Amino acid sequence: MPTTVLSDERLIANIREKDRELYGEIIRRYQTKLGHYLKKFIRSHDELEDVLQEVFIKAYRNLFDFNIDKKFSPWIYRIAHNEALNYLKKHKRQVLSLDDSELEVIDEKVNIQDAVDAHIAKATIEKCFARLKDKYREPLILYFFEQKTYDEISDILHVPAATVGVLIMRGKKVLKESLKQELYGKQPK
Repeated sequence: MPTTVLSDERLIANIREKDRELYGEIIRRYQTKLGHYLKKFIRSHDELEDVLQEVFIKAYRNLFDFNIDKKFSPWIYRIAHNEALNYLKKHKRQVLSLDDSELEVIDEKVNIQDAVDAHIAKATIEKCFARLKDKYREPLILYFFEQKTYDEISDILHVPAATVGVLIMRGKKVLKESLKQELYGKQPK
């Protein structure tokens, strides 16, 4: 059976039992996803690549600790999450990037004012997002940007699924108030 049709969990079992070379398929499946997730914490491309490599090394070293009866995705996201936090602690900085794309004029019909407004809005959102407490920011990133379920977020952050819902709800409220303050100068409640 081709490895591309195997579930992550079955693929891990095959890696453990038969062929460690199959780990390349895990890297192929998760490199872009985890890179996208880590980009929310690490702006430098080179540093992001280093952290991503460390994630895959740690996951490989700990494959026999992974419980095949559980989903693999939250497990490897948890490793990525921990490595991102370790990076931030080590470098004593908080970096958040929703998107690293630059403003480019590709078509003369592009409205420059709209592009500038979008850039300013993005910067404002990033600024407010960076001010959020980690307990709110992390579940919001996982839910809205990584499209993880409450159960997956629960596994990644090691909090009950019900708590994930509360953190997301409160995080959205705090973010909304912060945006209001930033845009309109109103004090958050």
